[in-house]
Amino acid sequence: MEEITSWIEQNFKIGTDVQSNFLASITVILALLILRLIINYFVRRRTDDAATIYRWRKATEYLALLLGIIALIIIWLPDAGSFATYLGLLSAGLAIALQDPITNFVGWIFILWRHPFSLGDRIQIGESAGDVVDISYFQFSLLEIGAWVDADQSTGRVLRVPNRSVFTATLANFSEGFSYIWNELEVVVTFESDWARAKEILLELSDIHAAQKSVTAKKQISEAARRYLINYENLTPIVYTRVIDIGVRLTIRYLTEPRQRRNTENVLWENVLGAFAAEPMIVFAYPTVRRY
Repeated sequence: MEEITSWIEQNFKIGTDVQSNFLASITVILALLILRLIINYFVRRRTDDAATIYRWRKATEYLALLLGIIALIIIWLPDAGSFATYLGLLSAGLAIALQDPITNFVGWIFILWRHPFSLGDRIQIGESAGDVVDISYFQFSLLEIGAWVDADQSTGRVLRVPNRSVFTATLANFSEGFSYIWNELEVVVTFESDWARAKEILLELSDIHAAQKSVTAKKQISEAARRYLINYENLTPIVYTRVIDIGVRLTIRYLTEPRQRRNTENVLWENVLGAFAAEPMIVFAYPTVRRY
């Protein structure tokens, strides 16, 4: 070993101290990688739950990175005074040259600390919306919803959003606090139709699909009110009436889970079509042109 060290020093002009530090660094990095692989191996042996495996994989990744940075600092900068000087110079340089990556890294710390969203939450940040499928040091990933697909359903694309966006863009979390959203369904009937009967039918149909959810929603609102100023007096469905140019517009407003928006619309529309077909005095309105 001493012969190899002497040969490297003579041919590459690398001192023995640097060689020792380099060897110790490689040893630490390999040890942390092996330890992480062992932990993740035993986790996969004990559970098949994808979410649990993902959390353990991320936790061991963060822990290995932290321990690795501390170990390398101890190996290469044992003197506290020189470390402080080096850290000051490094911070000044990084602040100018790596502004965006540093801001993204600070955003990652903010996400872990304040939890504006968690893995699996459905969020919208700026113009991007989707389900959070990954959170890393510099960016988080969304399984996109919306775009060219109707009713907040998945497009299949994965969006990479910089972590610094949590400081600069408006963030909406569909899954935090109150786990339901208000959805509206517009039905337009002609002026000649029995709009009062149509409104009664729509209210009956919406009550069927939202009756069980209102009880759960009340419990969630009471829990969310401890943290946020959320105060809904009426959680049951309601139908609003408005006159427009082609007829009477009846708007159903009801609670639904964010991921069930399209399914509830589908079921409601099928029931509305069936119920209105049995009512000869109710006719759907649509734009028409009359010539005299």
